[in-house]
Amino acid sequence: QVQLVESGGGLVQPGGSLRLSCAASGFTLDYWAVGWFRQAPGKEREGVSCIDSSDGRTTYTDSVKGRFTISRDNAKNTVYLQMNSLIPDDTAVYYCATTGWCDAALSEYELWGQGTQVTVSS
Repeated sequence: QVQLVESGGGLVQPGGSLRLSCAASGFTLDYWAVGWFRQAPGKEREGVSCIDSSDGRTTYTDSVKGRFTISRDNAKNTVYLQMNSLIPDDTAVYYCATTGWCDAALSEYELWGQGTQVTVSS
């Protein structure tokens, strides 16, 4: 069956780094745009980054530009989110999801992972 599984979250100090993975099974991730989202307690879910399938274009929300990098490894059927210079406001559950194009509405992301917790704290 089709599935997305996030991994790589954990506890890190401010200024540290984590690399999140979004691994697909049961289908080929190459054909789909993949977005990363996050949700913290008391906050709405927000889009963090997205990578398109055909041209590899990437987008980032302003708060993570220059710190986060999204990439994909088609051979591993996996999309990554490299997170550097982490700050406490990055603390959230991070989710990946697939859609046709990165400009899609939230309702058009059809498949979601279970999420992975990222905690940035001293």
